[in-house]
Amino acid sequence: MVNQKIALVTGGNRGIGLACVRQLAQRGYQTIMGSRDLELGRAARISLGPLGDNIDVIPLDIANRKTIEDARLFVMEQYGRLDILINNAAIHYDSWHNVVQADLEEVALTLDVNLLGPWRMAQAMMPFMLKARSGRVVNVSSEAGSMATMDAAAPGYGVSKAALNALTIKLAAFSREKGVLVNAVCPGWVQTQMGGESAPRSVEEGAASILWAVDLPDDGPSGGFFCDGKPLPW
Repeated sequence: MVNQKIALVTGGNRGIGLACVRQLAQRGYQTIMGSRDLELGRAARISLGPLGDNIDVIPLDIANRKTIEDARLFVMEQYGRLDILINNAAIHYDSWHNVVQADLEEVALTLDVNLLGPWRMAQAMMPFMLKARSGRVVNVSSEAGSMATMDAAAPGYGVSKAALNALTIKLAAFSREKGVLVNAVCPGWVQTQMGGESAPRSVEEGAASILWAVDLPDDGPSGGFFCDGKPLPW
């Protein structure tokens, strides 16, 4: 379909990522599911039934530059464009750490995935959008990264999400006049492997919060931090 929009979701084989893939496919997007484990990604696509016809599965580890370059080449060769990038993949809600005794090697790994991973993806994928002067980038963040409200819990994760919010502002400022909107979105406390079963929100509710930023009009906000379409304090 010539006018069909193309979306890529990192960490798309489970949890909020899979819910985003499902909702995008339901809306008619050709959706690229990035999955560190290709077989798990393929199984996730099968679980979506007929919606799988609108889904490509690619191996993608946002800490691995080669898989990112392979993903960029896939997008270029298969579609020649990308309209939506959802930077969903993240690791280590390190509630077992305290900030004074944290294992800084683990913190460095958290920063590599949660900050530099989305940065690598933006460098690889935003040129498609900048060339077309159209697109949406959604960085999946967390209120744990809000400097206005954060506490001592999960220090590595919180700092990584605060840094991701800063990256969001930088990318938005760069692309503001180029037709690409970049926002950070908190999906809320969601029932995922990271969020746990006691979380009050479903993955579908979390994904809907993210897709609000996908659906923004061309004159919509950029460089903001939101949950369910409502601004959050930085």
